[in-house]
Amino acid sequence: MAAPPSSGGVPITSKRQMIEWMEVGSKPKSQWRIGTEHEKFVYRLADHTRVPYDGPDGIGILLNTIADRYGWTKIQESGATIALSRDDCNISLEPGGQFELSGAPLETLHQTCAEANDHLVEARAVCADLGLGMLGVGFDPEGRQEDMPWMPKGRYNVMRNYMPKVGGRGLDMMTRTCTIQTNLDFGSEADMVEKFRVSLALQPLATALFANSPFVEGKPTGRVSERSFVWTDVDPDRCGMLDFVFEDGFGFERYVDYLLDTPMYFVYRDGKYIDVAGESFRAFIEGKLPQLPGETPHMGDWGDHVTTSFPEVRLKRFLEMRGADGGPWSSICALSAFWTGILYDDAAQKAALALTRKWSAADMQSLRDAAAIDGLRATIAGRTLRDVAKDVLAIARDGLNARNRQDSSGDNEAHFLATLDDIAASGQTPADEKLALYHGEWGGSVKPIYARYAY
Repeated sequence: MAAPPSSGGVPITSKRQMIEWMEVGSKPKSQWRIGTEHEKFVYRLADHTRVPYDGPDGIGILLNTIADRYGWTKIQESGATIALSRDDCNISLEPGGQFELSGAPLETLHQTCAEANDHLVEARAVCADLGLGMLGVGFDPEGRQEDMPWMPKGRYNVMRNYMPKVGGRGLDMMTRTCTIQTNLDFGSEADMVEKFRVSLALQPLATALFANSPFVEGKPTGRVSERSFVWTDVDPDRCGMLDFVFEDGFGFERYVDYLLDTPMYFVYRDGKYIDVAGESFRAFIEGKLPQLPGETPHMGDWGDHVTTSFPEVRLKRFLEMRGADGGPWSSICALSAFWTGILYDDAAQKAALALTRKWSAADMQSLRDAAAIDGLRATIAGRTLRDVAKDVLAIARDGLNARNRQDSSGDNEAHFLATLDDIAASGQTPADEKLALYHGEWGGSVKPIYARYAY
């Protein structure tokens, strides 16, 4: 979240208002855009330790220097710069100082990749001046939980206190993971439902293709995506595969009901986060929050609450694809190409729906668990994910070719899938590549990862 939330807006007096809040996201195809978010670990070049907020080489200095040098607007909370804004983009901080670009809603993948490149050029330049580097993987390869820094954001204080009460890996999720995310639009409620079902079914495939976190505290874990595995033990009330999305009658109202049953984290009032973790938004609507007796929410509170669920695909006024590990620039472009190709062409979307239609909710849950461990070797309906990947990548390519959005050289967006074609052809995920190096030329050490895979 880039900025402190707002408690404003009209008072909530009926569930219909919350449904309408989501319905606003429906747009004609001509207005569909691509949003890309990507997180990076910031570390000290001298010893590879993660970087705290304060200090001469801290995250605070990094943010403020980028703002001053490149014309970003500073966003502050309690006097500390916690985010930057420029041209519909935001740079924000995850709890452990993971550095995130939340990109602008853009028309083409060419623009998305240019945006990512421009951001990395700026961030690398300032990092170099401060003796810092950036690493794109899904889980911190060396750092211990007890050594992780914490950023000065009130929202994170609430979550930090609550997470250990509901799961075993919540603090790891907050401080030791990085992801890439693609955000896409929908045309109507029916289109949202179809896109949600397709993308949720295929999210484990994205986890496998982008698996890039095989190490914890310097050692292999036996899993190709520790980041994905962490999410299985964070909070069962707000994470997972959402079986109800595949049930008859699913739509905006059913998702609102899910959010109303998702425990709250906080209420933001007068510049402060009030800890209401575990309380019910339904009780809030009735004026029965113990911490705010008699007070009822506004639509700004609803917008804040929507951001506190973490399923594999999340519905806001658009759909967020949340299944991929952090990775290099090519992965940032490839993830958006993968989902855009599938979901922004009608024929491609129908083909993907047909491919996944017979998978049961139990099959998909098992696949999600297996993808984190085995990657493309995981199976569903008697097929490996490697084989499924080849079919789905062909669908995505057809979708991008049909879009035919060309750059100045006349190339369309399909070439951004090339890195995924190579992975599917070889069966070797980015995690498998790193494991081979660890057991080979790296001599059982993860330390070379910082030089070889830094941005």
